[in-house]
Amino acid sequence: MTADLSPGNAASPAATAKPRKKSNLKWWVLGGSVLLGLLIVGAVLKGRGSEKGIAITTDKAVVKDIIQVVTATGKVQPEVEVKITPEVYGEITALPFREGASVKKGDLIVKIKPDLYQAQVEQQVAAVAQARATAISTAAKLQKAEADFKKYQDLYDRKLVSDFDYVTYKTAFDSAKADRETALAAVDGAEGYLKQAQDQLSKTSIYSPMDGTVSSRTSEVAERVQASTSFAGTEIMRVADLSKMEVRVKVNENDIVNVKVGDPVVISIDAYPERKFKGVVREIAASADNAGGSGSGTAAQASGSASDSVTNFIVKIRVSDKDVALRPGMSATADIQTQTAKGVVSVPIQSVTVRDKGGLTAEELTQKKAKEVHERSGNDIDVANDKTDNQREQEKLLRLVFIRDGDKVKISRVVTGIADNSSIEVKSGVKAGDEVVSGPYAAISRLLKDGSKVHIEKPKTDASEVK
Repeated sequence: MTADLSPGNAASPAATAKPRKKSNLKWWVLGGSVLLGLLIVGAVLKGRGSEKGIAITTDKAVVKDIIQVVTATGKVQPEVEVKITPEVYGEITALPFREGASVKKGDLIVKIKPDLYQAQVEQQVAAVAQARATAISTAAKLQKAEADFKKYQDLYDRKLVSDFDYVTYKTAFDSAKADRETALAAVDGAEGYLKQAQDQLSKTSIYSPMDGTVSSRTSEVAERVQASTSFAGTEIMRVADLSKMEVRVKVNENDIVNVKVGDPVVISIDAYPERKFKGVVREIAASADNAGGSGSGTAAQASGSASDSVTNFIVKIRVSDKDVALRPGMSATADIQTQTAKGVVSVPIQSVTVRDKGGLTAEELTQKKAKEVHERSGNDIDVANDKTDNQREQEKLLRLVFIRDGDKVKISRVVTGIADNSSIEVKSGVKAGDEVVSGPYAAISRLLKDGSKVHIEKPKTDASEVK
């Protein structure tokens, strides 16, 4: 049979489907080509980016003086300040000096009402007079008893009186003698009480113990005060020598071992922000001051927990500058210069990192040890041993810096010395002029390896500077 291909006849479905398949295939090929091109471009760009290496910043190793500093905060205080508390109780009748007034040694600074103590003195004067009168009476009795005893002693020796009469007069003499001694002792006692009453009366007037300034006054006229003999006593005022000031700071136990008497100090006082004061360490506390911890010192000791209190030591720093009037209680920050190294090679303190001999960082070494512990049984003995081993491994970590050499870095093992707030002394491993990696922290602590490819990170431009 022959197919009819005349124009009048309609095309069959099979004949019209073939051109559509060719059209779809064409689009699929074109899309795949574009996708492949994009992948190739991305790979090229990525390869170019990886060729640049790790972004870093660098600084030159330089020769400079390094001063090791221990920083602590505290308050300005007079070197000598005397608290004035009364030794007798009573009502204040006079306070001649206000706070801030200058006083001389021996000036009357407090007067307490003396009426009670004056009455006690008068009573003791009468008691002394009575005791002395009694003593005179016993002296007369003793004289008569002694005369009678001597007479009967002579008669008794010649056997003219009986034993009874002799013993009677001897006993009377001994009794009179004892009464005389008792009376004399009573006189001494009465005179002692009189001196005590007079001393109490004299203490109703308080005189300045030194030349100085009334640095504080916490009581007023007509107030009643307690004596310091049986109680803590009422603090009336303080007298201080403001010509000799010091800064008292609290230094942490980890830093106190570096501080010595005589160390120079640079002092910043909040009231004088534009000026630095000179000072010197004059005294270091022998025992810790735990007043800054949580709770009382006794409670902290009883708990036995190191986290309950902060262990600090009080350090007293004499202020050398005398041309500025400092006031007690001013806030201050002291930079104690504990050690100085002159003309040494130094690098930025952040440039020094630690690795083990295999190149692992401290963090990687810790993770490795933790994984090993997890894979083992984990009993108490193993855990204790692992902690000890880990501590030993940490002690074996090497101090390193990365030195830039072209577009790569090389590791250099260093021996370090003292450090200040920004630089650290390098005793070996780096020479002046070497370009050491100073940032970023992630690169120094984790990313960089010996021979790593690097490029210098461009500094970020401040938007305000662009404007």
